[in-house]
Amino acid sequence: MCGIAGIWNRNGAPVEPEDLRNMRDLLAHRGPDDAGLYLNGNIGLGHRRLSIIDVEGGHQPMSNLDQNIWIVYNGELYNYKELRFELIQLGHGFATNSDTEVVLKSYEAWGVDCVNRLNGIFAFCIWDDYRETLFMARDHLGVKPLYYYCDEKKFLFASELKAIAFHPEIPRELNIHSLDSFLTYRYVPSPQTLLKGIFKLPPGTRLILKKQLRIDRYWNHIPQIINYQDENRISTQLTELFDQAVRRQMVSDVPVGLMLSGGMDSGAVLASMSKHATRAVPTFTVGFPDRSNANELKEARETASLFGAEHHEVLIDSVEYREFLPEVMWHLEEPLSTTSILPFFYVSKLAADSVKVVLSGQGADEPFAGYNRYRGEKLGTYFRRFPEALQKFLSRFGQQMPMRSEHVSRAARSLGIEKPIERFTEIYAVFSEKARQRLYNAETAAQMETHKPSSAIASLQEMVAHLDSLSQMLYIDTRVWLPDDLLLYCDKLSMAHSLEVRVPFLDIDFLQFVETIPSNLKLKGMTGKYIHKKAMSSLLPRQIVRRRKKGFATPMDQWLQGELWGYVRETLLDADSACSHYFRDAEVEAMLQKHLSGKMNFQRQIFALLSFEIWHQVFIGRRV
Repeated sequence: MCGIAGIWNRNGAPVEPEDLRNMRDLLAHRGPDDAGLYLNGNIGLGHRRLSIIDVEGGHQPMSNLDQNIWIVYNGELYNYKELRFELIQLGHGFATNSDTEVVLKSYEAWGVDCVNRLNGIFAFCIWDDYRETLFMARDHLGVKPLYYYCDEKKFLFASELKAIAFHPEIPRELNIHSLDSFLTYRYVPSPQTLLKGIFKLPPGTRLILKKQLRIDRYWNHIPQIINYQDENRISTQLTELFDQAVRRQMVSDVPVGLMLSGGMDSGAVLASMSKHATRAVPTFTVGFPDRSNANELKEARETASLFGAEHHEVLIDSVEYREFLPEVMWHLEEPLSTTSILPFFYVSKLAADSVKVVLSGQGADEPFAGYNRYRGEKLGTYFRRFPEALQKFLSRFGQQMPMRSEHVSRAARSLGIEKPIERFTEIYAVFSEKARQRLYNAETAAQMETHKPSSAIASLQEMVAHLDSLSQMLYIDTRVWLPDDLLLYCDKLSMAHSLEVRVPFLDIDFLQFVETIPSNLKLKGMTGKYIHKKAMSSLLPRQIVRRRKKGFATPMDQWLQGELWGYVRETLLDADSACSHYFRDAEVEAMLQKHLSGKMNFQRQIFALLSFEIWHQVFIGRRV
């Protein structure tokens, strides 16, 4: 894995070497093994390398033989050997064994359509000097990040937002509408970021810049649901495709480990890895002292022992959580209402002491219907068959009931909403529309009047509107929730320690088969991940398959009622805080008090505000 950056001065001005070098070196944690620059008048490319495949070769920026096409590349191409063989058959020669050169030669052979042939996790930029064209692409599901800024004078891109944000000519101003999206979804959906003018290239898209900027979706996979009759045949095929994905994602010239929780998904990855590994698989788990309800240490140890893994653990407490949040936000770059960010940062640091590459069990819950919200959506289909008068009565009754769980509150709010796009937005909303209106002060509220957070997922929902509502939701979550929240922190916080994370459950061949399976085999009755569990039962003992998934859970609920409460209150309600500038102090105070008393569980909402506050301090207030 690597860090990439570049500048194209569209007005013809030469690139300042120091500006490009500074951009590149803000990404040094992504690539401590090597660094390179390409400068040619008004174009400049920068690269930091983490050497994993062809450790001795593969220096970047890399050019073709004529030196008129240059590439900077971040990623792993799992089918690079097959593509390399095909390109050799077409007459292309190779100077290295790297997958970077395979991408470069693929562009020479097939142009911008080369991206359709790639299977892997990647973000790259190709400068075609002959055509004076810049071409960028991001992998199908956005495992690897890619940001850009474009105006009439210049175009900047980088693997991380900070490399662009701290360029001397880029203003760092809050995108107020993105704040509304963040408080709705608990992340900022692509292509927006919280900074004006800086965008994320959405997953599965490519960007082509010549005289005009064009972005299109090269991966436009629409699931074709098949009415399978034989569950055993489906589960067998799932197991085979999964094992194939794990095997090819273990390809590396350096050792490969595993992020291990106590659940089924990472356990299945370990089971498959153990079949193909030539040595004990290194596994890594995070836990909390004296917090048994959030810990999976015992279960992870049992799974590791079952497969003879070389197991490692790290513990984190509330003091460390508080102290390291600013550093974590510097690497995360976008606020998230996901309390597992710091545990993931810690376990990544632990893993990086032993390996450069780990696999992860991330990415199975979304396509296989593993979250409670999917059960709520299924129940809602029955609810909406009731007579309208009864629906209204039950909705009013449900919304007026005192509910400590914000998950249940979201479900109650969404039950009677007929339009899928509006219902999905309400299901996702950590702050409902009414809650946001109460939170915003008058000035902020006035700026939000024209913004509709639902627009972030509307186009995706329209593409699959012909499917049942649960399949629609799974489709959206796999393409928005995953890349802009879970995969975002997975990449950023692992690469903060020069560690690459791969995700076998998001292998394209595997996922495209999963998306042909009808939703009633994913959520059968109220059993989530039904067909997935059946498939993984061939790899794991029954007690692991049946374990409730916790992932990287945290005791944040308790901490916000105890040792972190004073710190959080002081941070959010400080007279100079961003929260005091945009929100009503009285509403923030009321939320904190209700959580402290135990009347309501506002963990997600409070952590969202804390995450935004620290992000604002780091990215709006900081100077580099």
